[in-house]
Amino acid sequence: MTKFLLAVHVIAAIVAIGPVTVAASMFPPTARKALAAPDDAQALATTRLLHGICRVYATVGVVVPVFGFATASSMGVLGDTWLIVSIALTALAAVVLAALVLPRQSAILEGAGDRAATVQLAMFTGIFNLLWATVTILMIIRPGSTTGA
Repeated sequence: MTKFLLAVHVIAAIVAIGPVTVAASMFPPTARKALAAPDDAQALATTRLLHGICRVYATVGVVVPVFGFATASSMGVLGDTWLIVSIALTALAAVVLAALVLPRQSAILEGAGDRAATVQLAMFTGIFNLLWATVTILMIIRPGSTTGA
């Protein structure tokens, strides 16, 4: 059962978190292009699409920690420091996405943004991506692991 839970956890992370990190990273430059050329329907459509991808896959991404907890429980590592740090960083990444990235994307799409807003959004997106990269590294390295990896 542990292998199944781990497989679902990893697949969900790839399928759900990957698109969010890519789409969120592409949003600020695409939004700058749309803001610079308000008549460019393609740039606006692309910006809306990227925001939609972020919203949908952020929701689907809830599966990742759910199966992560199930996997950790099955493996008996819920109390391990590396996992507790990973959980905290995952929660922080979720807060950054839900409170800083998605609302700013929405505001820009609603016309309440300028170039400075896209620069700030890019910074928050970078923080989100760094948090996920750190979690991924912790999941691979697993300090103190007896697997030898």
